[in-house]
Amino acid sequence: MPPNSRSAARHHRAATEATGAPRERAPVVVIGAGPYGLATAARLSAARVPLRIFGEPMEGWHTHMPKGMYLKSVPAASSISAPEPGYGLADFRAAEGKAPVGDLYPIPIEEFIGYGRWFQERRVPELERSMVHGVRAVDGGFGITLDSGEEFLASAVVVSTGLVPFAHEPTQLRRLTATGLTSHTCEHRDLTGFAGQRVAVLGAGQSALESAALLYEAGARPTVVARAPAVVFGDPPQTDRPGTRSRSVRLRKPGSALGPGWSLLAVSRGAAAYRHLPTSVRLRLLHTVLGPSGAWWLRERVDGRFPMLCGRTVHSAVPEDGTVRLELADPGGGIEPLRVDHLLVATGYRVDVDRLGFLEPTLRQAVRTFGGAPRLSAGFESSVPGLYFTGLAAAPTFGPVLRFVCGTGFAARQTAAAVSAGIR
Repeated sequence: MPPNSRSAARHHRAATEATGAPRERAPVVVIGAGPYGLATAARLSAARVPLRIFGEPMEGWHTHMPKGMYLKSVPAASSISAPEPGYGLADFRAAEGKAPVGDLYPIPIEEFIGYGRWFQERRVPELERSMVHGVRAVDGGFGITLDSGEEFLASAVVVSTGLVPFAHEPTQLRRLTATGLTSHTCEHRDLTGFAGQRVAVLGAGQSALESAALLYEAGARPTVVARAPAVVFGDPPQTDRPGTRSRSVRLRKPGSALGPGWSLLAVSRGAAAYRHLPTSVRLRLLHTVLGPSGAWWLRERVDGRFPMLCGRTVHSAVPEDGTVRLELADPGGGIEPLRVDHLLVATGYRVDVDRLGFLEPTLRQAVRTFGGAPRLSAGFESSVPGLYFTGLAAAPTFGPVLRFVCGTGFAARQTAAAVSAGIR
């Protein structure tokens, strides 16, 4: 294990004095303590790289995901990667005295948060529950400022800030933000406060459909507004254990961490090759492979419970007497009104380095991007030497697998190897 976090602050940049005596290396800093940050820190720790990792464990999941939510990914694909066995979701359940589960078991978010914190306590105990306030380039390395006011040098920085900084809201809705009449799904831990209200939920993916279900179950009156011509749900697994599927079925639809099918197998196992595809192809696949849909187990909580207006786009949205007056454009070019008390935006996330305010402006400007996302090497390094991005920020480079927990293995191995080689 690396030295304790406070002693790590005293490390200086790797260099050689005139006498030839080496100084201690400055630590590598990992920003973020969700699945990707924890997996990366575990790998760096195993490689004995001086390390400091900052953040609240599983904070994004605890604060920005609604109570009552379930993971879309199956248990077999929901373990945070560690450099050795014994830290998977099944190990956590066993430690808690719970029985093994298969693919027909939807994972409650509370269980997954508990698992992530269990992983952190056992595999990344050096985590510091402070926030990084600023990162700036300093003489070939980085100057780090914490919210406590502490400043120190880092030899490399791994950005693993998760989804929240990249929450996407359509441009035409932004004028409503100041009114409090619209919000993104990631802004709500508890949807019960909408009980009795009319809520339009914009989107057709898992977040939109599950939020609408939770709203309905909390006594609200949701209406789903979707650009898609129809709401789509995944098919339930044919068996609780993927390995028990018949040989013919496995040949037709081979299993993968993202589900059965050749395309899903390709993107889940071919992340290293994905980055060599043309930019336009990568971005298209990122949004179409495992595109907007609901989990199979969500269908019965949605069908027939509340209105779903498909094939609609928002033509206008204006505040009126403490409510939102929406005008929806239908496929035939007609306009239909919808009056609601609140508009809940479930339009996903779009990576944009400029939204990472803790990166000093000149440092952000030095990061080469495409469509707002950082251009990354095979080792997840940006155009700024020593500055790495993982998790969702790396998905435009490496593909849809980086949107899911199962991508922590590939990402942590590649990043830790590159960081270790870069600071030698």
